[in-house]
Amino acid sequence: MVQYITPRLDASFAALSDATRRGVLEQLGRADASITELAETFHMTLTGMKKHVGVLEQAGLVTTEKIGRVRTCKLGLRRLEEEAAWIESYRQLWDTRFDALDEIVEELKQREKVDGQRK
Repeated sequence: MVQYITPRLDASFAALSDATRRGVLEQLGRADASITELAETFHMTLTGMKKHVGVLEQAGLVTTEKIGRVRTCKLGLRRLEEEAAWIESYRQLWDTRFDALDEIVEELKQREKVDGQRK
């Protein structure tokens, strides 16, 4: 099977597929936070949160910096333009298909109306 999705898209969608990771991104959108703070916010172990942050980091959505014993997380420089464009292309495809379906339904209604008047 031909692969149409880039590895970057794969990593982004894999990272975004988890509710905790989406929550982490929302949290970091408000303010930078340490892994400890994120773990407490999401009622997780440090190890669990480190794994989530690692997935987000690999996708380029989060960066971390260690200062002393504290690892601080912040949103990565990468935005989601490529992912949004991919989603938009499918939204346009489905809009086109639904518009065509609307035309067929309208045509069938008109035929039904004409057939009803003939009887």
